[in-house]
Amino acid sequence: MDASDLRGKTPDELRTELTNLKKEAFNLRFQAATSQLENTARVRSVKRSIARVNTILNEKARGAEAEA
Repeated sequence: MDASDLRGKTPDELRTELTNLKKEAFNLRFQAATSQLENTARVRSVKRSIARVNTILNEKARGAEAEA
């Protein structure tokens, strides 16, 4: 997931994406706890994607705040 792709989305779409990523992170943590996780690098990439989406949401909120 690229930051430029995320900037083109609306805040509602970003919140939906954030929800999906958090669900995936939960499932990956559960798999890791039960020793069923195959791709350990996926945990890191999902965490970074969550942070990226949160950053873009905050940028959009600050931009809307500055315009008002």
